[in-house]
Amino acid sequence: MKIWVDADACPVVIKEILYRAATRTRTLATFVANQSLSVPKSPFLKTLRVPSGFDIADNEIVKQVQAGDLVVTADIPLASEVINKGGHALNPRGELYNANSIGERLAIRDFMDTMRASGIQTGGPPPLNQKDKQAFANNLDRLLVQAKKNS
Repeated sequence: MKIWVDADACPVVIKEILYRAATRTRTLATFVANQSLSVPKSPFLKTLRVPSGFDIADNEIVKQVQAGDLVVTADIPLASEVINKGGHALNPRGELYNANSIGERLAIRDFMDTMRASGIQTGGPPPLNQKDKQAFANNLDRLLVQAKKNS
């Protein structure tokens, strides 16, 4: 298993959890962004800078991801493509997307886009809280342990 991180919008606290987990489990984690990133020095952490533009980082992740890989993203369409390729998708709040839930999440996302396009203020998500960080760390750890057992 490799970890791919949609790093442009990934919260710093989640990146820090990923740095520690990837190094501890000796799992390669690649942080994909359209800007320069700094990650701790480790053979298990790398960055991939892509050009600026709509969905460029997402498209690169989809191109590179393999079945069984993990993608950390809050982007629902990206998560859907990852799942379709046999990968795992985990959002920074700790929600593990799967084949059963991703269709519903896409429908909600599309509905909210329609609402915003019509001028309705929907607001953004609340800030990450301790419960979100713990859920993320727990699901990440579970996926990494499962991957080690399967390899």
